[in-house]
Amino acid sequence: MTALVFEQFLSTPEIGAVFADAAIVQGMLDFEAALARAQAQEGVIPAQAVEAIADACRVECYELAPLIAAGSVAGTLAIPLVKQLTAQVAMRDAQAAGYVHWGSTSQDVIDTAMVLATKRAVALIDARLLDLLRAIVSLAQQHRDAPMLGRTLLQPALVISVGFKLVSWAAPLVRGRERFAAAATRALKLQLGGAVGTLSVMGDRGPAVARRMAAQLGLAAAPGNWHTQRDEWVALGCEAGLLAGSLGKIAKDISLLAQGEVAEVAEPSGGGRGGSSAMPHKRNPVASMTALAAALRTPHRVAALLAAMPQEHERGLGNWQAELAEWPGLFMSLHGAANALADAMANLTIDTARMRRNIDSLQGLVFAEGVSMLLAARIGKSRAHTLLEGWSQRAVAERVHLLNVAMSAVAADAELSQHVTPHALRDVFDADAVARRASASVQSQWDLIDKETR
Repeated sequence: MTALVFEQFLSTPEIGAVFADAAIVQGMLDFEAALARAQAQEGVIPAQAVEAIADACRVECYELAPLIAAGSVAGTLAIPLVKQLTAQVAMRDAQAAGYVHWGSTSQDVIDTAMVLATKRAVALIDARLLDLLRAIVSLAQQHRDAPMLGRTLLQPALVISVGFKLVSWAAPLVRGRERFAAAATRALKLQLGGAVGTLSVMGDRGPAVARRMAAQLGLAAAPGNWHTQRDEWVALGCEAGLLAGSLGKIAKDISLLAQGEVAEVAEPSGGGRGGSSAMPHKRNPVASMTALAAALRTPHRVAALLAAMPQEHERGLGNWQAELAEWPGLFMSLHGAANALADAMANLTIDTARMRRNIDSLQGLVFAEGVSMLLAARIGKSRAHTLLEGWSQRAVAERVHLLNVAMSAVAADAELSQHVTPHALRDVFDADAVARRASASVQSQWDLIDKETR
């Protein structure tokens, strides 16, 4: 029970309901009802058997706890479910009971139920990703050209813009959504093969039954069974892992920018959100926490899916079962991360004044590259770099702004003063101009992001 409590902290009720016991069992029953209808339409089973079978395919007809317990003994949930379904049908129509699960196999039922659940999960995740993207676009519209520090190796580097920063959050999500949707299109297919995948019981009518079933269930029809062909299915899981990683990058940036010493952004607070049991002043970035937890956990799940791919012959032993156990947690973590960040991003505080103060506190050192390039065009790159190293050291040692050091040095050097004007030097230290150029450098990416979020 404790494990479930902590799992819920990192997920959502909506995605939990998708993979709940009742939802999976109902998906299995939906498969059985669709199988009976399709087989009757193709003349594989008597048409009069369909009503009794379909009427018994309702999850409320079954006690789930003993059913799941029986599944653990049998090695698959499908065996006790089909047994109980047959008994339920027999109470309605004894003859129809003989046509339950006709020509199918346990993996057909379970894989298709998982596909049906995953289809709903993909829709939930995509909707929250779109909400998150729109919130990022809204922030960019408000603060696009505001200067902020770019940081490399966790140290101040150069001035960028808020818009430049936000692109690094949004662009991977746009690409990730596209890949996720494409992978889902390939993966979300009916599973129907029968005992070893040949549909032998249905004869030449098997493919037509499969097409009818797929249409009824709103799934793509596979060209054949994929019992041990897990490549497209696992590819969808891998794309889920990539999206979790992209969300983790956003969360990492927010959590670092929200540190008190930096204080450039803040997640929304109030109503008990992000509080501390011991320190009333704290404003913890709990949305980032959730997304970082997903980024930490999903690689292990993806690795398990990949490890489970070499499945034996026509039905895997242990590896398919491991895949099934890992699968829901991957999508639950991803939705939890997307949901948390979408909510936080919609009310994220961006403190542009603090960003400016953090730039100013560095005594102009973040403009050293710009000064070096200005000089390099006149005196060569190597000499310019050497000069800027010395000037930067002096600015730090004397606690003087680099612009003042540069102005003094240029004025004192007859050669430099012929090539570099005070006006040109001041332009290099114009944070607003630098930020506007940073924003302009990613405009083509914003055009694509805007198109995807309209």
